[in-house]
Amino acid sequence: MQQDAFQRIMRAQADYVRCIDQDRLEAWPDFFTEDCFYKITSAENHRLGMEAGLVWADNRRMLQDRASALRNANIYERQAYRHMLGQPWVAEETESGAVAETAFMVLRITRDGPTDLFASGVYLDRYRFEAGATLLAERVVVLDSSRIDTLLALPL
Repeated sequence: MQQDAFQRIMRAQADYVRCIDQDRLEAWPDFFTEDCFYKITSAENHRLGMEAGLVWADNRRMLQDRASALRNANIYERQAYRHMLGQPWVAEETESGAVAETAFMVLRITRDGPTDLFASGVYLDRYRFEAGATLLAERVVVLDSSRIDTLLALPL
């Protein structure tokens, strides 16, 4: 593995979670290619090959709509996330992209409540390297648990 691909993915991951954790939802879709795929699913559904997910989008415009709806249409308890990432494991790489897996934990912080472990799992990613940018062509978020204790509002 070239160190450059590992470093590019580490930087892209850090920028991605920082964007969400700082509540910059309008910028979140910019981490994806125009023809991206994004899905959140459980480990069991992923293992069984079930296509449906808790969240499913097959292009950047769908992600932009989701971010807009979170700001303007959906009503949910005020909350914030704090992502904790493991080191990415780069399974495959070429000059134009890479495939990687990264373990994660997400803490959920409510306005007047406790900080709780909200989700854990793995990002299954396919990156595209374009004009110096490291963009997600595909992100499948595989949750360790099939139960979410509250509304899955913010992106993972």
